[in-house]
Amino acid sequence: MREFEQMEMQFFVKPGEEMKYYEYWKETRLKWHLSLGLGKENYRFHDHEKLAHYANAAADIEFNFPFGFKELEGIHSRTDFDLKAHEEYSGKKLQFFDNDTNSSYVPYVVETSVGLDRLFLAVFSKALEEETLEDGSTRTVLRLPSVLAPTKAAVLPLVKKDGLPEVAKEIIEELKWDFNVSYDEKDAVGRRYRRQDALGTPFCITVDHQTLEDKTVTIRYRDSMQQDRVAITELKNIISNEVAMRNWLMKM
Repeated sequence: MREFEQMEMQFFVKPGEEMKYYEYWKETRLKWHLSLGLGKENYRFHDHEKLAHYANAAADIEFNFPFGFKELEGIHSRTDFDLKAHEEYSGKKLQFFDNDTNSSYVPYVVETSVGLDRLFLAVFSKALEEETLEDGSTRTVLRLPSVLAPTKAAVLPLVKKDGLPEVAKEIIEELKWDFNVSYDEKDAVGRRYRRQDALGTPFCITVDHQTLEDKTVTIRYRDSMQQDRVAITELKNIISNEVAMRNWLMKM
């Protein structure tokens, strides 16, 4: 790799409380990974036996990649090494004044550090599947967590005539302000479903002749392939409940 992308956080704590927060961040970060739905069995902790000279605890969250369990994220209790080093080389005090004890201290640091590229690989290695269906046919499906899917819904007119494309584009116009949506009118609708499955699109919305009569559409779910008949006015809420970052975080 020419670049190594990391996402890091340093959490400052009072000396003597670092192990409490070290355990807290181990649990919290694993919970976040599990929320992606890639399977609890694919994660494990590896506690470091040999510690860096500045650390008093360290562990990795490992993921079961196609090539075995490898580090995905590290959680480290780094004591006061970071801020004392900054103090030494900057000549500036980096201390916190505690009003309860009327004293100052150099905070300890609990750090979490996750590899962005590794996380991307972890998601894709478990999401991409070749699924055999009940009729013996197969489909390629990218089961991305809905919150991560680049396109949230595809709108498909059943045929390219009779006013169906116009209604489909009206739906696109309504949804595009809240979601990244696409329009697809090429090929039979079954082939379009397969195409969107492979792209990881969580929802397909099909506009047919009944739509012209009662303002309803068929919404198809990527993972289950279930199809429901719903009112056009319900689409925004249905999609939002599944893909909104807020809803995903509240489920953690």
